[in-house]
Amino acid sequence: MSEPAPHERDHGALGESAPVDPPDLPPMTVVLVGSALWALALVVTLAVPALHTGERSWWPWACVSGLAIGAFAGWYVRRGRGAAAGG
Repeated sequence: MSEPAPHERDHGALGESAPVDPPDLPPMTVVLVGSALWALALVVTLAVPALHTGERSWWPWACVSGLAIGAFAGWYVRRGRGAAAGG
């Protein structure tokens, strides 16, 4: 007798999972929320001196990088090319 296919095996209670549908979110919403979170992180990082001095001096730049990537993502989504066009 042949071995059952991986999707036909009984995985038990711990191995079972229900099919999950992707969230129905517009891509621009994801970009805006992510950018807002990076902006909030930048404000907090600059407001608390312990978060931007010493070995953590790069933290504000990480937030600025996140904002720059968010700006690029917003431009790309508005442009309507690639996977963003289907969203």
